[in-house]
Amino acid sequence: MDRTYNKHEKLKSKKLIDKLFTEGQSVSAYPLRMVYIETTPQNTDGPIKTGVSVSKKHFKKAVDRIRIKRLMREAYRLNKTTYFNNITTSYAFMILYIGNNKPTYNHVEQSMNKLFKKFTNAMHKETNNEKNT
Repeated sequence: MDRTYNKHEKLKSKKLIDKLFTEGQSVSAYPLRMVYIETTPQNTDGPIKTGVSVSKKHFKKAVDRIRIKRLMREAYRLNKTTYFNNITTSYAFMILYIGNNKPTYNHVEQSMNKLFKKFTNAMHKETNNEKNT
């Protein structure tokens, strides 16, 4: 997995986004929250589809929302190889910024790493539960 965030990695499907929020599970590492769902490989081009979102309720100015989204995408792009390089199943992610304050890049990156660690732990727990049953 390379350190890019190409078009085929972006979550754009309206049906998949709706399914993600109705049936998906979530993990949080304040000020980030990730909703994820396992997808079928034929529905996706790559193993992971990712989207980012910032609430208009907390950040009225588009400039602020866009800046936070850029920070989140950059933190995702640089850290995804560490956590998702050997992933075998396909997933769809939506990473939400749920904080009220404008973050710095370091803060977003630390939270993103915590979020990915929680996700990998949750993923391992699910696979262990499936093996035990």
